[in-house]
Amino acid sequence: MPRMNDRPRARKGRGALSNPPPRFDLRQASAIDDGWYQEEAGESIATTLEPDRARGVITTNDSPDIPFEQSINPYRGCSTGCVFCFARPTHAYLGLSPGLDFETRLFYKADAARVLEAELSRDGYVVKPIMLGINTDAYQPDERHMRVTRSILEVLERTRHPVAILSKHSLVLRDLDLLTSLARDNLVSVALTVVTLDDDLKRRLEPRAASPAARLRTIKELSAAGIPAGVMVAPVIPALTDHEMERILEAAAAAGGRWAGYTLLRLPYEVKDLFKEWLAEHYPDRAAHVMGLIRQMRGGRENDPRFGARMRGTGPYALLLRSRFRLACQRLGLNSGSRENLDTTRFRPPGPRGAQLQLGW
Repeated sequence: MPRMNDRPRARKGRGALSNPPPRFDLRQASAIDDGWYQEEAGESIATTLEPDRARGVITTNDSPDIPFEQSINPYRGCSTGCVFCFARPTHAYLGLSPGLDFETRLFYKADAARVLEAELSRDGYVVKPIMLGINTDAYQPDERHMRVTRSILEVLERTRHPVAILSKHSLVLRDLDLLTSLARDNLVSVALTVVTLDDDLKRRLEPRAASPAARLRTIKELSAAGIPAGVMVAPVIPALTDHEMERILEAAAAAGGRWAGYTLLRLPYEVKDLFKEWLAEHYPDRAAHVMGLIRQMRGGRENDPRFGARMRGTGPYALLLRSRFRLACQRLGLNSGSRENLDTTRFRPPGPRGAQLQLGW
């Protein structure tokens, strides 16, 4: 463990610098240097995965800020390590820290495909597009060998269920066979999140995410395969990444992206302190300026949870960002047409593999 008097420091491949206690933990620990020798902390921390045997995998959403009603998160926690991740506080419900625990102690949806089939088979199930990986990235590094997301997509492809995917990993191309099948019937769309085009900044902000160039190549390959693809410029961080908005949109449009969106940095619960700690370590010269602009767009606070304001912010600076985004999209032809809704009429309830399809007569 680190010496008691040492301040938190960056670890190889990790975004958070520290591991603050979860807010629901009644126990409080204080670090005291008793003078005894303590070993230096290791440069890296291994990732562990445990099964999450939830009885359901589909969650519902009623937020007016988010354009979907159903989602699946194959994992809890995310080894991508984005220091700004708004989902970090959910680890507190597990009695774990939203800091390094969130990046290193992961849970995967065991038997996800079987549970999903049972949910889709229920009488009265209403077909609505499912958003895949909205809280934690469905294609985070451990998906390469866990293949939980792949198993979910296999069910959705077999049942012709519409799905939208949001990721910052080129691993999505592994499932091109399933995605092209879904795309033929207007059953899928994919968006790649791009925060910055600066490789050095990316390594500090999102240690284990795909490089910006790889994400743009992913948009290009998806588009070439006939899969509707777009970009999310998210989160926009004032005085750190906001100057890149137009360049990111230009690069995505050149790669074949059809649409774009953006969100402003959100700092709920423990994320506030984790992000400020990260700023002090990596960008001490501009930390005060970044936080000052955030408070300016959050009504004087560091976070504004209100619907209608939490994604875009308020005030002159937030209005400037909205105007810049709108004008850039107009110039580049992004969001120029009405975005076609995914088809919900082709769904067929799951049946035994190889069973004859219902004809619907």
